[in-house]
Amino acid sequence: MRSRTGTTFLSLAGGAALVAAACLAGVPTASPPGAALPAVHPVVSDYVQINSSATPPTQAQCASVGRRCFTPQSTRAAYNVGPLYAAGNDGTGMTIAIVDSYGSDTMAHDLHVYNQAFNLPAMCGEESVTCTPGMPTFSELHLQGSPATKAPPSTSKGTGQEDKAAWALEVALDVETAHSMAPGANILLVTTPTAETLGVQGLPQMMAAEQYVVDHHLAQVISQSFATAEDAFPGTQSLLNLRHAYISAARNGVTVLGSSGDGGSANPPKAPVAGPNAGAPFPFPTVEWPASDPLVTGVGGTYLCTDPTATTLRTVDSTIPPTACKSHPGAAEVGWIASGGGFSHVFARPSYQSALPAGSTPIGAMRGVPDIALQASATTGALVYLSLPPDGLGGLTCGTTPCSTGWYDIGGTSLACPQWAGLVAIAAQMNGGGLGPINPALYRLGAGAAYASDFYDVTTGNNTLDPSVPGYPASTGWDPVTGLGTPNAAALLPDLVAAVRAG
Repeated sequence: MRSRTGTTFLSLAGGAALVAAACLAGVPTASPPGAALPAVHPVVSDYVQINSSATPPTQAQCASVGRRCFTPQSTRAAYNVGPLYAAGNDGTGMTIAIVDSYGSDTMAHDLHVYNQAFNLPAMCGEESVTCTPGMPTFSELHLQGSPATKAPPSTSKGTGQEDKAAWALEVALDVETAHSMAPGANILLVTTPTAETLGVQGLPQMMAAEQYVVDHHLAQVISQSFATAEDAFPGTQSLLNLRHAYISAARNGVTVLGSSGDGGSANPPKAPVAGPNAGAPFPFPTVEWPASDPLVTGVGGTYLCTDPTATTLRTVDSTIPPTACKSHPGAAEVGWIASGGGFSHVFARPSYQSALPAGSTPIGAMRGVPDIALQASATTGALVYLSLPPDGLGGLTCGTTPCSTGWYDIGGTSLACPQWAGLVAIAAQMNGGGLGPINPALYRLGAGAAYASDFYDVTTGNNTLDPSVPGYPASTGWDPVTGLGTPNAAALLPDLVAAVRAG
């Protein structure tokens, strides 16, 4: 499945640390240069294996490869989530459905290692845990079968789009970071056995799975770390035919979030198997669906330039890597160069986008994307634990060798999306039930007096990832890089609940 950024770049760091910056799908990226290899298609924009231990790496280890690595505690501090936990709001009683291709054979084990490493609440369903009353649950739903997550053999002539094991990294990212943000919420991992998109296979199965979740009242929040360019569909109607799950979700009080993409304003069509134009982007700005759907909350991304060791306060740090943070001294966040955003070619501007914060980038006749944002660049990414088989068939390559079990620093708007899903689960707990579509409430808050206290406005950076395709600058208020901005969670979530109730 195609949805993040492009050509794969790989390099091997010295010493014990394995480093692989793999931008996955089809346009040039801002990652360190290296040897280009065939793209794989799990929706992670960039990953770096920091160590092969069960112990998380230190920030010094991350800085040695040009990264800052955020833990659950330092991410929470950056977005002021702590006061919500102190008040007893952690997502208890709510369920987040995470939709991914294939799943991961080792997710229950990896979740246990992750929770132990960061002292997070255990989940009923993770490995080596005895379930007790009131414990949040981790479960998996395989509606159409569960093929073994084994990568294609080295002799395979395929394009790599059906590489099952490489999706395990996306699954680990989604499950672990959603739990880290809403530690009391249940997590339902919903998997499908295909990853191709564009109406042939893949997206129809994913939408059918989401329809099942909605129809059977299995979750209050749906997180989608997948997408594809609107213009890649063979026709508008083939896209519109897939919206049924979102229509049902809106009617049943379910909030649906979607990653806005990791191609900036440049997104390719479905990549051909071979040829000089394989993976080339459309020569004009595009946005990705489902984030562009008016019934979906599109989640863009930032460089998070706060102290990755601070666990209580949002503390700006402009001294350590990456360059984007060093070059914007004093900025807590900078618009990520690969944050998907722009203006839809399919959906008219919804009424909720008619009123924007003062100084916003204007939204014309078509829907603006994204709606909100969170950390997304892997250079300011989150630590995730992943197990891989020892036989070289893990589907991920670090330099010239297969990646191994260990800790990865990962980014992409598919990092921002599950974390935002965790915040919505907390808000749903505060509401006493599902919030349904939250975009109208978000924009009412954005256009009102509470905007400055509810959101961190991101006003620097741009998403011109490919210089041949014009992108957009971040601006005051709403912009096509970070939307309304990132959440000051302790202030925003109570106001969001009140706005949903008032609306």
